[in-house]
Amino acid sequence: MPELKSPLRKRVAYLTSQYPKVSHSFIRREILALERLGWEVHRFALRGWDAELPDVDDRTELERTAYVLNKGVLSIAWAVVATMFAAPGGFWRSFTMAVALMRRSDRPFFLHAIYLAEACWLARELARLQLSHLHTHFGTNPTDVALLVNCLTGISYSFTVHGPEEFDRIIGINLQTKVERAKFVVAISSFGRGQLMRLIHPSGWNKIKVVHCGVDERFLISSVLANAANKLVCVGRLCEQKGQALLVSAAARLAGRGANFELVLVGDGENRPIIEQLIRDHQLQGKVRITGWADGEAVRREILDARAFVLPSFAEGLAVVLMEAMALGRPVLTTYIAGNPELVVHEENGWLFPAGSEDELADAMHRCLNAPVSVLQAMGERGARAVAEQHNVQTEAGKLSALFAHALEA
Repeated sequence: MPELKSPLRKRVAYLTSQYPKVSHSFIRREILALERLGWEVHRFALRGWDAELPDVDDRTELERTAYVLNKGVLSIAWAVVATMFAAPGGFWRSFTMAVALMRRSDRPFFLHAIYLAEACWLARELARLQLSHLHTHFGTNPTDVALLVNCLTGISYSFTVHGPEEFDRIIGINLQTKVERAKFVVAISSFGRGQLMRLIHPSGWNKIKVVHCGVDERFLISSVLANAANKLVCVGRLCEQKGQALLVSAAARLAGRGANFELVLVGDGENRPIIEQLIRDHQLQGKVRITGWADGEAVRREILDARAFVLPSFAEGLAVVLMEAMALGRPVLTTYIAGNPELVVHEENGWLFPAGSEDELADAMHRCLNAPVSVLQAMGERGARAVAEQHNVQTEAGKLSALFAHALEA
C-alpha cells in the first residue's frame, strides 16, 4: 500500500527591513491575503517598532511583528555564540558567505558582521517555530540576512524585487548571488523580471516569477464616475526619483499659459524643502499645496476629489499608487519607464510622456485639464478594468501561495 503524504503545513516567515511602513502597505495587504488563503505568516523585521503610523491597520501589524534589533546586544550576541558551538559547520559557511558578500558590497564590513549576527538570532527563532521557508521584500539587507540564514541552516528563502534601487546597485548588493541561491525570486512586473534574467544563466530563468502588487480593497469600486474638477493629485514620497520638483516646474508653465488648476502633492520626504522653495520661486502658493503623510483613506479621498492622477517618476518599479488611482476610475499621467507601460496605455487609460521632459509633462497636464468629461469617464472605466484584471490582491496572493507550497514540498 503506498504511503500517504502528510498534509502541507502552510506556514511561512516574512522578513523586511522595516515593517510596517507607511509607503509599504502593499506588503501588509499581501500578508493578509495569504492568511485568508489559510497561511500562517510569521512577521519579522529588523527595525520599525518605534515608527509613527497614521494607518490603524499598520498599528495592528506592529503588534504582530517580532523585531530583531530591539532584542538587545546581549540577546543577539548570545545567539552568535550559541550558533558557533551548536552548528560550527553552518556558522563557518555563513561567515564565509558574509565575507564574500562584503568584498563586493558598497556597504562597510561592520554591517555585514551585523547581518551575520541577525541571521544567527533569526535562524534560532525560525528553528524554534519550526519554519522552513523565509520570504523577504527588496533585494537589500533583509535578503542578505535570509541568504546567511540559508547558509547557517539550509532553510530556503525567496524574495520580491521591486526596483529601482536594486537595479541601481546590482553589484553593490550582490543581487546576482542572491538570485542564484534563492528558491525562487518574484518580480513585480515583466520589466523587473527581464532585469533579473540578465543576471543569471538561462537555465535559471524559470524560477523568476511575476507576481503583481495588489490593490487595497477600499480602492476597488463597483462603478466609475469621472470628476470634472480642475484638480490634479500626486501621491508619493517627496524624493528625487518621484520627480515632484519637475512637476512643480511644469505647473508653473501651465500657470504661465493662464490655466486654471489645483495641484495637490500628498506625501512627505527629504525633498520637501526643495519643493516648497520651488513653489515660492514660481509663486504657486495659490495653486500647489503639500499635505504631508496621509493614511489610506485620506489618499483615497484626495484621488477621488481629483480629475486625474500624475506621477512624473524618473525611476520606478511599478508604483502601487498608480494602480490605486486607476482602480478609483482616475486617468493617470506618468512616464514611459519600467513597468508603467504594462499598466498604463497612452490615451486609453491615461497619458504617458518621457521621463525628465518638462515640456511633455506640461502638455500632458494641459490635455488632461481640457479633456471632455466623457473622455475622462471612458479612460477611468478602462483603467479600473485593467487594475481589476492585473492587480487583484487575492489573485496575486494565490500565485505566491502556489510558489510557497512548491518550495515547502521540495
